[in-house]
Amino acid sequence: MHNAAIAALGLDWRYLACEVAPDDLPAAIAGARAMHFVGLNLTVPHKLLALPLVDVLDPSAEAWGAVNTVVFEAQDASGEWRPIGQIDHPRGPVRSRGYNTDADAIVLSLREDLAIEPRGARILLLGAGGAARAAALRLADEGVSELWLVNRTESKAAALADEITSRYPAVHAAVGYPDSSIEIILNATSAGLHPTDPLPIDLEAFPLNRADGVYDMIYRPAETALLSAARLAGCRVANGLGMLLHQGAAALDLWSGQTAPRDLMRAALEKEIYG
Repeated sequence: MHNAAIAALGLDWRYLACEVAPDDLPAAIAGARAMHFVGLNLTVPHKLLALPLVDVLDPSAEAWGAVNTVVFEAQDASGEWRPIGQIDHPRGPVRSRGYNTDADAIVLSLREDLAIEPRGARILLLGAGGAARAAALRLADEGVSELWLVNRTESKAAALADEITSRYPAVHAAVGYPDSSIEIILNATSAGLHPTDPLPIDLEAFPLNRADGVYDMIYRPAETALLSAARLAGCRVANGLGMLLHQGAAALDLWSGQTAPRDLMRAALEKEIYG
């Protein structure tokens, strides 16, 4: 999707995928800065690890507690720090600024792809990692009424619930499964990436038909076992394609200073993922 958009915007850039081990993340960010990359996108497990590694945290990363987009900046002729993708022949020192474009993307995708308004909703969130934390805090900021948190390591879910309660007292945040029907089940775990993965939810504790919609951040496979089961249970379902689109388009906006062509990027994504 990025390369399709880059071509449409007339940029002499190329978007590349690089596999980086967690221990090598500091060297990878430093190397990209030295080579004048315009920026980076980070996926699991790097979103939390990158927080102390960037030179400056944008308010979005500070607020939602994870970095999924890095913008490399240099000083222009007036001494103002600007993205190097927007400066002709940048000179002098380069610094990294960490952003979070995931949080807004999940809210947009829930509205567009499930036709569910997060404000006032009761939501069951599966997971407590970087993407889950960003989603939980952004949804709390959006004004959900209740957030139920389930994670393999319960202490992480409890810590996130405490943070939500502290920052957003009007939101009821609790660990465990809801006691009644809800609007959304949101899977922010990696369970479902592989065909042999177990479901990320205990169906005896909470049957899927007690939710209006199920959203899985995973986009490949296009339909996980969770979404397949949810569809059979009569739920509205959506995978993470919309979230992927919006977070990626927002990153390209930041790097280029232009508005990324969302429709073109969605078409490229759908062709790649659905064939």
